[in-house]
Order: sequence, then C-alpha cells, then structure tokens
Amino acid sequence: CRAAPERLRYAIPEEMGSGSVVGPLARDLGLSTADLPARQLRISSEKHYFAVSADTGHLYVSEHLDREEMCGDSASCSVSLEVVVQNPLNVFHVDVDIKDINDNAPVFSEASVDLEIGELILPGTRFPLEMAEDPDVGSNSLLSYQLTENPSFKLEVKEIPSGKKLPELVLKAALDREKQSSFQMVLTAVDGGSPARSGTVQIRINVTDANDNAPVFGKGTYEARVRENVPTGSLVLQVRATDADAGSNGRVSYSFSNVPDAVRAVFSIDSDSGDILSVGTLDFELRKEYIFGVAARDGGGLGGHCQVHIEITDENDNAPEITTLSVSSSVPEDSPPGTVVALIKVRDRDSGENGKVWCELEGESPLSIVASSGSSYKVVTASALDRERASEHNVTVVASDRGSPSLSSRTTLSLSVSDVNDNAPVFEEAAYSAYVSENNAAGAAVLRVRARDADAGANGRVSYWLVGGSAGEAAAAAAPYVSVEARSGTLYAQRSFDYEQCREFAVEVRAQDGGSPARSSTATVRVFVLDLNDNAPHVLWPTAATPGSPGSSSVVSGPFEVVPRSAEAGYLVSKVVAVDADSGRNAWLSYELVQATEPALFRVALQSGEVRTARAVSERDAARQRLVVAVKDHGQPALSATATLHVVLAESLQEALPALSERAAGAESPSDLQFYLVLALALLCALFVLSVALAVAARVRRA
Repeated sequence: CRAAPERLRYAIPEEMGSGSVVGPLARDLGLSTADLPARQLRISSEKHYFAVSADTGHLYVSEHLDREEMCGDSASCSVSLEVVVQNPLNVFHVDVDIKDINDNAPVFSEASVDLEIGELILPGTRFPLEMAEDPDVGSNSLLSYQLTENPSFKLEVKEIPSGKKLPELVLKAALDREKQSSFQMVLTAVDGGSPARSGTVQIRINVTDANDNAPVFGKGTYEARVRENVPTGSLVLQVRATDADAGSNGRVSYSFSNVPDAVRAVFSIDSDSGDILSVGTLDFELRKEYIFGVAARDGGGLGGHCQVHIEITDENDNAPEITTLSVSSSVPEDSPPGTVVALIKVRDRDSGENGKVWCELEGESPLSIVASSGSSYKVVTASALDRERASEHNVTVVASDRGSPSLSSRTTLSLSVSDVNDNAPVFEEAAYSAYVSENNAAGAAVLRVRARDADAGANGRVSYWLVGGSAGEAAAAAAPYVSVEARSGTLYAQRSFDYEQCREFAVEVRAQDGGSPARSSTATVRVFVLDLNDNAPHVLWPTAATPGSPGSSSVVSGPFEVVPRSAEAGYLVSKVVAVDADSGRNAWLSYELVQATEPALFRVALQSGEVRTARAVSERDAARQRLVVAVKDHGQPALSATATLHVVLAESLQEALPALSERAAGAESPSDLQFYLVLALALLCALFVLSVALAVAARVRRA
C-alpha cells in the first residue's frame, strides 16, 4: 500500500440512507480489489456510522446520519475514521464531512404568546418576542420573521451580539381599550434553506389599564465561566431586571425564554431572584457553552429579554482511553528491528494540556513504542527477538496526559514469539567413548548419544545418522560395525566384535533437526573392544598345538633332542616357544612340566619355557626320555596347550640310533611314527652329504 500521510476527506449530505456509497476508499488508498482479502481492509472506530465493503473496498453508510444529533449546533461536522490494513500493518486517517440539509423547520417553544399592554403605552414602545430555534446550521438556520398585517403594531428585527435576530413588536398607534381590548396576530419564522421551512406562533394581546414601564435588564448579554463537574445547586449566574412601576406592576419574575430541553436539564432559574443554578452535570466534553434567553415579566404583563452566555471550562477529569486497533498474535523471532507488532489509538476527551497524551512501555522488553499519525502509536521491535530466551512478552502500555494532576491508563499487550530454525542440535558431549567386550551379541546396545535442540516443534525434533568413521583395514572390508536408531540415538552392534581383528574404531554421528532448511552437528563416537580370554596358547616349537577348550589341554608330538650323557645340571635341552593371540593377562604365558620319564632329571623355566637338566645325567637313566610341557595363560578361565618333547641320552647320533630303533619298533602311536620318519630323513641327508664329499675328494686326488 502506498504511503498516505495525508488525510483522505469525503463530504456527504446528512440523512443519507444506509448502504449509500461514500467513496472508493480502497482505490484512494492505492489498493486493488484483488489485494483486499490479504490486506484485510477494515475500519477501527468507536461509532459505527460507516463500513467498508469486503468485495469492492467502497466506504458506505451503515447507520442513519443526523447531523444535529451527531454534532449539535457546531458550524462544522465531521467523523474521523481510522482505516487499518494488514500485511504489513498500517493505519490511515479518513475524515467524512457531514453537510447540513434543511431538514428542520424553525420551532417556537410555545404555540401562543399572551401579552398585556396598557392603553397608555406610547407609540414606538418595543415588546421583545420569543426567538424561534432551528437546529440546522449555516444558511439553513438563518431566520427571518413576518407578522400579519395590523394597524396598531408592526414587526422589527434586532440583531443581538450572538448574531441571532430578535423579533420585537413595536406599537405604531395609541391604544384605546374602550375601542378594542384585544388583538390577535401570527408571527412566522422562515429559515434560509431551499426549499424554505417555517414555524408560527400566535400572539394574543390584551389591552389593560396603565402599566407603562416594562422590566429592563442591566445587560443585554450576561456572560459567565463555570468549570465542569461543579456540584449540583451551585450558583452559576444572576440576571437582574428593574421595573420603574410600583406595586404588582413593578414586581418582576424571571423565566427561560424558549430554551431547549438540553438547557433545562442542566440549569434552572429562580423566578424571584434571577439566580441561574446548576441542576445537572456539566460536562465540557459533551458541550463547551450554552447560549439561551431569559425573560423578565412584571405583574402588569410587560416583559423584557436578555441573552445568557455560559462557557464551560475544562478540568482534567478524563483519563486517556487506549484502544487496540490491531495486534499480531505471533511474531517470528527473526523479525528485523522496527517490525510493527501492534497498533493502538489513544484518546483523551479533555482539551488543551489536559488532552495532550504521551505513551510509554513499562518494564524491560525488546519492544518500543513510536508515535504514528494522529493519535495512533505503533509498538515495534526494538532489538532482535530470541524465542529460546523468552517465548512470550507481556508489555504494559501506559498513556498519561499532561494535566495537573496527571491521569493515566494502562493496557497489557501479550506478544508470542514464534520459532524459526536458528539453532543447530548440540550434543551433550563433543566426543563419546564406549567400551564393549568382544564376542558380544549382534544387536546389543553399545552407547546412546543425545543432542538437544533449543528450537520448538519440528525445528527441535532431532534425528540421528551415521556419516562415516574408521575401524582399520579389517573393518573397512567388513560389514558396518554399528548402526544408530534415528529417534533415540542409541548405537547398536551390527556384528560380534573380535578384539584380535579390531581393537577400536570410530564413527561420526550426525544430529539433524526437522527444520527447513535443516541444521545439524556431528559428534565422534570411539568404540574400544575389550579383550576376553577366548584364545588358547599356540605352540610354535616343538610343534604347533591344537587349542583346547577352556581348562583343557591338547597333546602335541614333536621332534627329538640328543643330550649327551656327560651333560651336567643346567644343560639346555630345548625351548618351548608359544604365543597367545589375546592381550594383557590373557596373553601372559607360563610353562610347567606335567609329565616326564624321569621327572627329577629335567626342569622347565616358568616364564621362558627353557627345558634344562635338573641334575647330571647318569648311566642309570633310560636312553629315551619323553617330556610333556603344559603352556597356560592367565585368563579367567585359563586356557592351555601341551607340547611333547622326545629326548635321547647319547654321546653321538650313532649311539642314539639303537635307542631310536627300539623306539621305532615299539611305536604304536602316530607321534612315534612321525619321530622315526624325521630321523630316517636326517640319516638319508647325512649319507647323501657324505657321498658327495667322498666323490669330490676322489676327483681331487685323481687330479
């Protein structure tokens, strides 16, 4: 909508029927018909004289317009409207001038006037008559008076200080009661409208004996100033008329002269003293002045008139009135400073300094109030809004006038701040660590990550995803190790972990909200696989062992060792070498001699697995010895393996052959057969080397 700081003004005559078009309001504001539903063009006013068509945007009359009822006797009459549009919020001011039409005829307060005139009254004597009242204004209320023809009386019009015309009956010729004791005439008041309207009053004159002095007021116009809200019964003004006659002809009584009911409702006049008293509430805001006539009449029927002008002075008796024209139900938190959130109108019915109003906001809030056109104010955002800090702001608008003492009014505005997706999810920890024992069940929960989003609704609803990670070469070629549940953030194992294949791995978890566009953050989850004692020791020498179940052993047959019979105690026979794929205590190995042909002849080092002689070899010891060594780890429960070592006590290989032959003849087990096969292979190799050496030596000797 275009900027319209000027006031739109329309003029219409009063008495227009309901539904009559005043003017094309939407077009004058620069709005097209297609914009009307979105802009919500409407009128904000206390009195609903006018309305706006939702289809055409025309301003039309919604109630009967009576200028005299709306504005009284004011020279001008206009209705001020405030037109509000939304999206964006703005207000425009429209004035509709109500033009007067001649819809009221002049009216006299009474249908007839009785005058008593003494027969001795001299020609030229004036008798003031009652003025007619016409509620219209301007030319429609300009009155002229006409009197029916009469040989004894004529009509003259006198203009009084207020600008009104006072009709006066003037005696043209001397009266003779004996010839004619009464007269009847008709006074007609005609206004200046087109067509003209008129009103009449019948004048009846009774000719009496000598009462030759009429009451005379001390002033033609009495003026007084009185403050509004004076107590009932207070003296406002005193009028005084004197009559030179004596007796009843000189006794004066006072009365109102053709005054409207509005005057009689607030003033009364004492018929004897001429005191004008307040009998009703005087309200400056309803009426600022009263102008009316007062008549004085003596006992002989003669009368006089004066004008009374009472001005009402204002007091600060009205607090400012605050009207909320429009208020936004909610404002996005990313609204820029200066966004209009509410439009209010302030009105003080007092005038002058008492009617000057200023507004402010109570308390601390990110809002401020700025003056708009006329008496309107805008409540705007003064700084950035943050729904996460305050989702609602309750501000109090205080309107105070400049009277003494000052009066003020308050109204509370409630503003809801709607959420926008301005916060990314935040993990409770930047990095998570989880410890899982190997051989876990697939699908077991590993860890739960949690991220919080300060936004609301879908903007604060967090979902979790895996975005990558590392688990070494072994894991790279395998299926994913973990998965994450989108809603809860719980990580589940996708497979059973094996410490010996992967000791730790890391994944990145992304937390993403449901806003548009979505915001996200990531956290690293490092999973450490804890070792279990699930691997038995593996014998590398004398031979590889077949692992057994926890607490059990496996038997391994191996090669033989030749120990000379001259060996002393501590002679190194062999060394059992074993490894354990586990780690830590589960991989700590100890060696123990569990079976031997001569248990006292050999010993095994607990930590190194070295097999040594425990004493010197004697001739009584058997030539062939069989040793079984157990290798055990320190896990819970412990796992173990065994290795079998064959020892031949002989000074040389040739000496050991008979013992080996005996062993081969009596061998029944696959282990003994293996021993003999290895021994035969060694002998064949030795013979082959000896043959080659002899052949080379023979050639050298021949050469």
